[in-house]
Amino acid sequence: MAPDEQPSSWKGAADVAQIGMTLVVATVIGLGLGYYADRWLGTAPWLTLVGLGFGIAAGFVNIFRTVRRLGQDRNDAE
Repeated sequence: MAPDEQPSSWKGAADVAQIGMTLVVATVIGLGLGYYADRWLGTAPWLTLVGLGFGIAAGFVNIFRTVRRLGQDRNDAE
């Protein structure tokens, strides 16, 4: 990007939407896998809770990685 160009506001909105969707999708996937593992093994509600915990943790890890990447992109643009 040329030094006189400003990043698009649409790009910023897309980055924020990606951060929010990352947490939601990872949480739903972890919850779903835990739920179906519970139904298969008959261990309700333990694997659902474990899957939910792993999903939330994975979502936050992805958020931290995305924010770090966006910060590096912003520093490279300056």
